[in-house]
Amino acid sequence: MTTWPDNNTASNPAAPGRRLILWQLFISFARVGTFMFGGGYAMLPLLEREAIDRRGWADRDEILDIYGMAQVVPGVIGVNTATFLGQRQAGYLGALAATAGMIAPSIIAILLVAVFLGRVEDNPVVVAAFKGIRAGVGGLIVATAWRIVGNACKNRRAVLLMLLAASVTFLVRGGAVWVILATIMLGITRHLITSRFSRKATP
Repeated sequence: MTTWPDNNTASNPAAPGRRLILWQLFISFARVGTFMFGGGYAMLPLLEREAIDRRGWADRDEILDIYGMAQVVPGVIGVNTATFLGQRQAGYLGALAATAGMIAPSIIAILLVAVFLGRVEDNPVVVAAFKGIRAGVGGLIVATAWRIVGNACKNRRAVLLMLLAASVTFLVRGGAVWVILATIMLGITRHLITSRFSRKATP
């Protein structure tokens, strides 16, 4: 993973190495943003390919942690993820570069859609294209969910918590925020209890 030591290169935005990582952050997240049909839940495979396979900025567990943080805080998941990862690589300028790269394709696409969609939205070819996009997005979301479940549910407690969260989400309309907050509290509580018993068991 790229780290920045406390020297002139790290603190100087004009340093060549600094400019390179900022440019890489912008280009990588612009690439992710360009093909992120279906929102943040469909971005994880693209993000892993860019941040892990191409750049080596993090490993898969770290990416899932960042992705989870992006869902907890307010805002768009994709933009939050870009901001967190950019900040880790190059500080606040890195966060700005990654965020700008993520939103730039969306801004361009929205402008193009506003200009042209009204003229072609009833075209059979366009309608067929959108149907294909929806099916592809569904596949990306299923793949993302499978990857998250495989990495997060490594023991029986995690599986039970996942099933409980899924059940509440399906049954309670608008309950996603409360599910996230509840799982945060459960995770913290379990950590505190485990730490307390560990300290008692230590002679």
